[in-house]
Amino acid sequence: QVQLVESGGGLAQAGASLRLSCPAPGRTFSTYVMGWFRQAPGKEREFVAAVNWSGGRTYYADSVKGRFTISRDGAKNTLYLQMNSLKPEDTAVYYCAADTVAMAPYRSTWSRSSIYNYWGRGTQVTVSS
Repeated sequence: QVQLVESGGGLAQAGASLRLSCPAPGRTFSTYVMGWFRQAPGKEREFVAAVNWSGGRTYYADSVKGRFTISRDGAKNTLYLQMNSLKPEDTAVYYCAADTVAMAPYRSTWSRSSIYNYWGRGTQVTVSS
């Protein structure tokens, strides 16, 4: 069983930046899409961003577009989420997820949590005003 491990969360002031990292499942797996989701207290988990592992195409939730950047480093086999201009409403536990079975052929499906078969345990991001 593969367990993804996120890092880079913490406490930040509004307007500051944080970068999250998450190693991909490993070279024995073919990673197709990786994404970031978040869950705030009392709310459902929501999609943040996703990237196609081979081509680098990206997809963002409207709430983070222009502030967050998802990227991947193939050499390091690592997923990143650069979060700029943080807002208090970005406070949540952030999860990375991986699709290693090609469940999502279309970019519009990358926001569905059901297409990801591996998940991390989450890292807390808290933004103070």
